[in-house]
Amino acid sequence: MGATVLPAVSRFAWALAYPSRLVRIVVGVAPGSANDIVARLMGQWLSERLGQPFMIENRPGAGTNIGTETVVRAPADGYTLLLVPTSSAINATLYENLHFEFLRDVAPVAGLIRQPQILLVHPSVPAKTLPEFIAYARANPGTISMASPGTGTSPHLAGELFKMMAGVDIVHVPYRGGAPAVTDLLAGQVQMMIPVPSTSIEFIRQGKLRPLAVTTATRWDAMPDIPAMAEFLPGYEVSTWFGVGAPRNTPAEIIDKLNTEINAGLADAKIKAWVAGLGGTVLVGSPAAFGKLIADETEKWKKVIKFAGIKAQ
Repeated sequence: MGATVLPAVSRFAWALAYPSRLVRIVVGVAPGSANDIVARLMGQWLSERLGQPFMIENRPGAGTNIGTETVVRAPADGYTLLLVPTSSAINATLYENLHFEFLRDVAPVAGLIRQPQILLVHPSVPAKTLPEFIAYARANPGTISMASPGTGTSPHLAGELFKMMAGVDIVHVPYRGGAPAVTDLLAGQVQMMIPVPSTSIEFIRQGKLRPLAVTTATRWDAMPDIPAMAEFLPGYEVSTWFGVGAPRNTPAEIIDKLNTEINAGLADAKIKAWVAGLGGTVLVGSPAAFGKLIADETEKWKKVIKFAGIKAQ
C-alpha cells in the first residue's frame, strides 16, 4: 500500500516545493511587443506570489517558432514556460516544416488575456457601415488594399476570414510590423486594416480612422456603438489572445499550481484594469479550457490558410 502511494506523495511534495529556483518564460518576439508586455506583467505577479524570479527570455524569429522550439526541447520540470500567442495556432498550418507539433508538444497551463480587433477604414472610403463597405468592395473588386503587420499575423488572417465570408476581393499588403501599417492607413496609402485596439483607439477617437465592426462575437464594452462583425456575417469571430504553456509531460501538479496562481493574478483589480486599458479581457480558466481554445483556433485558421492559399514568407 505504502509503495503505491509514495510516488503520488512525492509528486505532491515536489509541487509544494515548486519553484525552488529561477523560472524562464520564453517569449518568441522582441522586447516591447504586446506578447512581451503581457509576459512581464504575469512574470512579476508570479515572482511575488511564489517567491522565485520568473525571468522573461526573448527568443524572436520565425513567427515565434524559435521561442516555441526552445520550450519544446527544454526539460519538463516547470522551470521553462512559454508565452503562447495566437500565432501558435496559426503557425501549425502556415509553416510546413516545423520541428514540433504544437498541440502534441506543448502542455496548456492557463489563458491570460483576449483582445478584440477592429475593422478600420480610411475616411476616404465611401462606406459608413459594414454592409456598405461589403457592397462597395463587391462593386470594386481588387481596388481596396488591406494592410497587416505581416503575412500570417492575426490582422492578416482576420482579413482573409472576412474576405472569405463576405465574398469580396481585397488586396493584402503586408508590412514589417503594425506601426508602419497603421501609418500608411492614416495616410490613405491603404484603405483597410483589422488591428487590435491598442494600436488604433486614439486614431478612432480623433476621427482619423473609421471603425466599421469589432471582430469578437459580441460588441466590445469599451466602444458599444461599434457593431460586431457577426451581426452581419453570422459565425465570424476573431480575437487576439495570449496564455502560458509548458513542455509536454510537465507534472500536472506543477501545471495546476501555476494555473491557480495565474488565475489569481487575473482576478486582481490592478491587473484587470491594466488589461482593460489594452482593450482586452482576462482569460480565466483551467488548463483544459485553454487547450480547447488553442485546438479550436488551430482548426479555424487551418481552413482559412488553405482557402486563401497563404504561405509563410
